[in-house]
Amino acid sequence: MRAKTYVKAAVVLVLVALLAVPLVAGCKSTGNLVKSGQLTMGSDTTYPPFETLEGSTPVGFDVELAQAIAKNMGLKLNVVTTAWDGIIPGLKTNKYDIIMSAMTITADRKKEINFSTPYLDSDQSLTVVKGSPIKTTSDLNGKNVGVQIDTTGQYKAEDLQKTTGIKEIQKFDTILLAFEALEQGKVDAIINDFPVSQYISQQRGKTEVVEKIKTGEQYGIGVNKDNPDLLKQINSALQKTKDDGIYTTIYKKWFGVAPPT
Repeated sequence: MRAKTYVKAAVVLVLVALLAVPLVAGCKSTGNLVKSGQLTMGSDTTYPPFETLEGSTPVGFDVELAQAIAKNMGLKLNVVTTAWDGIIPGLKTNKYDIIMSAMTITADRKKEINFSTPYLDSDQSLTVVKGSPIKTTSDLNGKNVGVQIDTTGQYKAEDLQKTTGIKEIQKFDTILLAFEALEQGKVDAIINDFPVSQYISQQRGKTEVVEKIKTGEQYGIGVNKDNPDLLKQINSALQKTKDDGIYTTIYKKWFGVAPPT
């Protein structure tokens, strides 16, 4: 009887071990999370229509897409508002699991963090107050240009300064502050991501985008380099939002048209 008991006990232990394997594997496949059951996202919530605050609630294209991604992963999204110039350091010190903040994938940024597959195409743009004589970047000689600090808009303005004679590049902590300066006549133009400048101009009604500057930029979701399993899960969940039509629904809501194929 004792021998049979030992055999039964051994069988039970083996079955328990086998059942536990998928659970452990499932946990590992999600990657290391700041908080269990939660996908924590760092975002500069001053960049409509991608991320902004309504009261204290984060809203926008990136926010809704991130919610769909988190849902596909069986997680709940938590958005952490952070200043743009500290967003990558925050990810590297594990203040959040991902960055989703209309961030262009660049070679320099890829040295610091990993990126998901691209989820949106963008270009730069030139924005001025309505009625301005400035119509293209060739009209910027002797003009002051506003940008958000440490963005591809700033980098593009710096490139243009070499050829167009831009007088001064003024750097702002947020793009909304740059737009306030433009509306108040403190700068003559803004160089910034096209979809954002187009949206803000339409919402506020005082400015207009007069030129789209082709750069072929693509936005990606930032993930810590030491978290490859999470990156795989993000890419899988992102693809699922496209396959099931959720991505298209969110895109139409915020941009008014279907996403380009």
